[in-house]
Amino acid sequence: MEIRLALIGLGWAVRELWAPRILAHPGFTVVAVHDPDPAATAWAAARFPAARSLSDPGDLHGGDVDLAVVATPNHLHATTAIPLLERGIATFVEKPVCLSAEEAAALAAAERAGGALLLSGTAAWYRADVTALRELLPELGPLRSMELSWVRAAGVPAPGGWFTERRRAGGGALVDLGWHLITVGLRLVSWPRVTQVIGAVSADFLARSDAGATWRGSPGGPERELAPKDVEDTVRGVLALDGGPLVGITAAWASHAARDVTRVVLEGADARAELTCTFGLSPNGVRSSLVLHRDGRAEPVEPAPDARGAEYRRQLDHLPALLRDPAQQGAAAAEVIRTIDMIERLYRSAGTPRPAG
Repeated sequence: MEIRLALIGLGWAVRELWAPRILAHPGFTVVAVHDPDPAATAWAAARFPAARSLSDPGDLHGGDVDLAVVATPNHLHATTAIPLLERGIATFVEKPVCLSAEEAAALAAAERAGGALLLSGTAAWYRADVTALRELLPELGPLRSMELSWVRAAGVPAPGGWFTERRRAGGGALVDLGWHLITVGLRLVSWPRVTQVIGAVSADFLARSDAGATWRGSPGGPERELAPKDVEDTVRGVLALDGGPLVGITAAWASHAARDVTRVVLEGADARAELTCTFGLSPNGVRSSLVLHRDGRAEPVEPAPDARGAEYRRQLDHLPALLRDPAQQGAAAAEVIRTIDMIERLYRSAGTPRPAG
């Protein structure tokens, strides 16, 4: 049975991540689309000619679709998803799912009220190398520390557009890249309570013309380069977990490095696992490497072969099972509440104001 999808917001995430994989997947069909931009609507009509074009997401009702995908600009994620959930429509919200603890609570309430399922997450969880790292956990012993980092050489998305405006984006590298790091890292240790948070932010690269992500599509329009660049391009933080490892987190849109590198390092009492790779679709990444250090020896671990971007297909493959699983009710909302709590605490520690309204 095909899953009927509605795509709400037709920007880069849908064009580059969702649409190519939906078109190649026999288990999904797009029956409705919405975007206020006529050019985006025309783009969708060319690829999904049978889909109904919605003038407003409010035109969508519970029996129309099996899942709505909300991929609007960040500040519209929660306000778009809440009415859908309240009308009983299962909804997948792209990260950042929300921009405040209040929005997270409202999403959880809407899920309960409508009896629909809120879904979200990160495709990085479905990477073959991350799966191989998860399988090493029993060999590490009690975890003492965790390093989570995603540092780009030059990857500021759409400088001067909504991505670099705090009011609409909710934040910079922490909200964008850090959401993935927190989700992957805290899932590895089953989301213990975070007892202490220390964070610092900086914006040394936002004004540099060579710091933009040339591989990442940028919005056009008259507002381009007019929006304020008032977010961080780098965040560094430490999280103390109740009964668990000390977690160091670094997320950077741009840096002095030559390549875009993601690292997940788990230091245990018995062994240490180091994953070096590049999350996402950057063409300036590095080859994945997973090494287990034990008793003075470095043991390379070979994950299953993985094509670039295969994790996004696996995330799609997994959606039907999630939609059928009653245990998923409230699970994503609980992760969202914990994630935005950590993000807000990191920003508070760094003295960074939250978006207004």
